[in-house]
Amino acid sequence: MGILVDNKLHRKISSGAPDYENVDLYVKAGKKYGVIPCFFRIRDLRIGQSTVKAYVKRNHGYVRMNVPAPSVIHNRAFISRKSQNRRLSSFLHNGRLLFNRRTRYGKLHIHRLLWEDADLRPHMPATVRATAATIQRMMNQFDSLIVKPNSSSVGLGIMRIDRTSAGWKLTYPIATVSVKQKWRSIEWKGKNLPPILRKRIRSTFYIVQQLLPLATFKGSPFDLRVSVQRTASGHWGMTGIVAKVAPKHTFVTNVAQGGRTYQLHTILKNEYAHLNMEEIEKRIYNLSMRIAFQLSKRLPHMADLGLDVGVTTDGHPMFIECNGRDQRYTFRDAGMLDVWRATYDNPIGYAKYLLDKRSDK
Repeated sequence: MGILVDNKLHRKISSGAPDYENVDLYVKAGKKYGVIPCFFRIRDLRIGQSTVKAYVKRNHGYVRMNVPAPSVIHNRAFISRKSQNRRLSSFLHNGRLLFNRRTRYGKLHIHRLLWEDADLRPHMPATVRATAATIQRMMNQFDSLIVKPNSSSVGLGIMRIDRTSAGWKLTYPIATVSVKQKWRSIEWKGKNLPPILRKRIRSTFYIVQQLLPLATFKGSPFDLRVSVQRTASGHWGMTGIVAKVAPKHTFVTNVAQGGRTYQLHTILKNEYAHLNMEEIEKRIYNLSMRIAFQLSKRLPHMADLGLDVGVTTDGHPMFIECNGRDQRYTFRDAGMLDVWRATYDNPIGYAKYLLDKRSDK
């Protein structure tokens, strides 16, 4: 079976350097399920050919070689260019299956798909496209708002608006593309939004959301990364939950922005002993499964999701956003090694399930 990777990870495989993705765990899972993972890029695909040049694990390391073009492929790349999609579509034309084809969806698009399920609405923040008018309307409804790019990752470009005793305060990153963000604040009165905010929402597609009343740990807000994957049975399952705590004096929990990972039971035991761990996990499980079912009805061949879920102080789970290329290392960093390994095991098991179905046909 194939694993489609980006150029950066492809280079790391050849050099043997560590990366956010541990390809050895895919290989180990392959031995368990009786499949051989091979790693390649879109540019390695040759239309009309029955082979693909890919990295395969051998005793002395990873060797790049021609292998039979796999009929089932797990996507771990971000496919953005039209030329890439055309090449991929041509390659898949003869019945090959790629699961998790899209690894990034617009946040507003996901929100609208989930909003179709009335049972999910109590778990979702008010969300609309950010314009001067919609931000001002939301400011009339809520005391705090989040403004973030519709299509971005690792917390880049996110801004916050808070009501103050004198008016309003905007907290924003000086640069919108730097992972190590430096923050500034502007306070203002009246209806006119600060120029920096108006400039950014005009130049890029932003959304504005109600700021969720997240529970805190040691005074900092935290949310949860929930890994939801299809397994060797073909069904959805919740692989694990890990907490991400924002650095001091910030509101962004992303690990790439300095957030720290903790096991959920550590946080509940220390600050929310009145909440029952099993009950909280059950609520998160039910919400995550419903999200996965709803999205997979509308988005074909979805199989591997990282959900960001907030929890209020009374244990009510709230959906924040969906990631189509989950950064699995958050579980490793929290010491949850069995869960971390399982996040690699499940996609291989699901690939084996699909291969067996093809063989049966």
